[in-house]
Amino acid sequence: MPRFATVLFLAGFAFLLFTLTLTLGFGEPPMRAGQGVLDQAVAGTGAANAVSAVLLGFRGLDTLGELSILFAAATAGGLVLGRRRPPAEGAPAGTILQAGTRLLFPLMLVVGFYIVLHGHLTPGGGFQGGVILAAAFFLPLLAGTGAGPDHGLLRVVEGLAGTAFILIGLAALWGGGVFLEPLLVRPEALHELFSAGTLPLLYLAVGLKVGAELAGLLAHMAHAGGGEA
Repeated sequence: MPRFATVLFLAGFAFLLFTLTLTLGFGEPPMRAGQGVLDQAVAGTGAANAVSAVLLGFRGLDTLGELSILFAAATAGGLVLGRRRPPAEGAPAGTILQAGTRLLFPLMLVVGFYIVLHGHLTPGGGFQGGVILAAAFFLPLLAGTGAGPDHGLLRVVEGLAGTAFILIGLAALWGGGVFLEPLLVRPEALHELFSAGTLPLLYLAVGLKVGAELAGLLAHMAHAGGGEA
């Protein structure tokens, strides 16, 4: 019986490949929907980065769902790790490590916000920049030169960022558009910082939310590991 099921599966898979081969012409990929999105990306969003145009301009509701999943994962991680424990006592960090950490912290903040705010112009965006921001606040804790980010402040930033993302979407509805539709778009100013209207603001909300949630989760993990040491 298992062999019969395997043969049946292979026969069905071969029939599927044969049908696709006959239906699609060689060298003519089925890019009807994708090509339509690319044609409207610049005029509809003012974003030079087509990936950002799709993430925020054409499927912003899906991006909101991804943020919700990230929030649920970070919350579950915090619950599993339990209460925050004080960091374990260890040898003090060396001079080079302390100086390097203090030097990298502002540089990582600048790079993180640059990637967030220029995500509609160049490769990057809120998710990538948010990870760098989280790493900037986690680095002093990892190097043993600081107590880590303040969890109360992280909760405030995370809540405000999520609220701002939804309010921008509601503003589009209030203006007669659809939820999270890009506003104040200036396609004639392509490759400029303010060409994509509200897209950089959405990316800023995404970056702050991702950065706050990831920094809090990493700090929880570091404290939990220190408590077990």
